[in-house]
Amino acid sequence: MTQGFGAMVLRCAAGIIAPLLLLLAAGCSNAPGEPARDAAPPAPLLYEIASADGSVEGWMVGTIHALPAFARWRTPAIDTAAKSADLLVVEIAALYDSTAIARTFASLANSPGLPPLDQRLPAELRPRLAALLLRGNFDAEDFAATETWAAALTLARVDAAGDPANGVDRALIAEFKDRRVRELEGAPAQLAIFDRLPEAQQRAMLAAVVKDSVAAAKDPERLQRAWLAGDAKAIEAATREGVLADPAVREALLVARNRRWAAALGPLLAEAPKPLIAVGTAHLVGPEGLAVLLEAQGYRVRRVS
Repeated sequence: MTQGFGAMVLRCAAGIIAPLLLLLAAGCSNAPGEPARDAAPPAPLLYEIASADGSVEGWMVGTIHALPAFARWRTPAIDTAAKSADLLVVEIAALYDSTAIARTFASLANSPGLPPLDQRLPAELRPRLAALLLRGNFDAEDFAATETWAAALTLARVDAAGDPANGVDRALIAEFKDRRVRELEGAPAQLAIFDRLPEAQQRAMLAAVVKDSVAAAKDPERLQRAWLAGDAKAIEAATREGVLADPAVREALLVARNRRWAAALGPLLAEAPKPLIAVGTAHLVGPEGLAVLLEAQGYRVRRVS
């Protein structure tokens, strides 16, 4: 049953930051499914960004980084924004370079001499860890030299739905093949956020993944439904659950990144080219989201249906 560290890295090379929350980023699952016949039309979050005088300066769409092959997410408004934009701004531009991502992941995640994985969890969560490892076709020994954050990322994908090959960010990058694509972070910088977390926060992440694994297995598509419906309230609530319920982890993975991105996006929007900003939907919503942060810079941000 064991995969070994190398196989584990390759399995999750398509994923990157926070597969703990698909609205934040990508993962490495390939869960099957069928479209619901009575599904409502898609309505992912899309915002128009204008200057104080009302001139349109760009657009911002909330992405999800793993979807089933059948998922229909494009809307006329998203298509119009994608065709009108001069450049695309994403978290990671080289999403297709899974070899490079795997290499970076391995260089940061592999450390000898670590405690057994179950010893990094409260005793009451160890039976759930054993069940999660079994569902993921892992042995505990696969994580013997894997840092806690990397184990959490990998195990978070066991019950997740969708395939990153169908992620919205990848589709948009392909669409902009003849236009400029700019990245906000890149894979090494994103993984370094996890690698810099204190061990206490890494263990809080792992505990949250294991604790929530039962609910995730029962309804792995919950966040996909919220994203497709553009349910900003449900998405914002998700940014305070699970792994992100820990204040220090939430600050590192979400809030601090939003501040950095807003600081970079303000000057970009002031330039002549009009960008389509495509980042995980969780980054757009709530009082600490990009929509509010850009409004604080004097931009008018309104949702486009």
